[in-house]
Amino acid sequence: MFQLPSRNLGSDLAYDSETWVKAFNRIALGPSPALRFCMMEYQAKFNIGQVVSHRLFGFRGVIYDVDPQYANTEAWYEAIPKEIRPHKNQPFYHLLAQNETGSYEAYVSEQNLIAEENPVPVEHPGILDYFEEALPGHYQLRNTLAH
Repeated sequence: MFQLPSRNLGSDLAYDSETWVKAFNRIALGPSPALRFCMMEYQAKFNIGQVVSHRLFGFRGVIYDVDPQYANTEAWYEAIPKEIRPHKNQPFYHLLAQNETGSYEAYVSEQNLIAEENPVPVEHPGILDYFEEALPGHYQLRNTLAH
């Protein structure tokens, strides 16, 4: 059974996706060197809590989770037009997103995200579920999350 570490890693993990991946690999793979050898290690370009925007559609959002590669349904993937469909073998990010018509959750490939330079906070009702406060271009991950 998965247990959270005894010390708070939230602030470290929010800034360092490589640390998150290594910690996840240690938890998921345990001590077996054979399993560790088979696992491909990924390094995400963006971090949890980082404000990003979509390269094609321009909406903004805050990253609250990262998948090391595509992990949504095949139907969702096939619904994306072929000419803009991203490849699956890259990190995909879960965003608390906003555009001019409202807020929503988005699932976006790394190739379609750019770091957001706009200091205006993202307005999404789910932000307080994951983050404590907004810093310029970044949100501080909460110390505890309840499911």
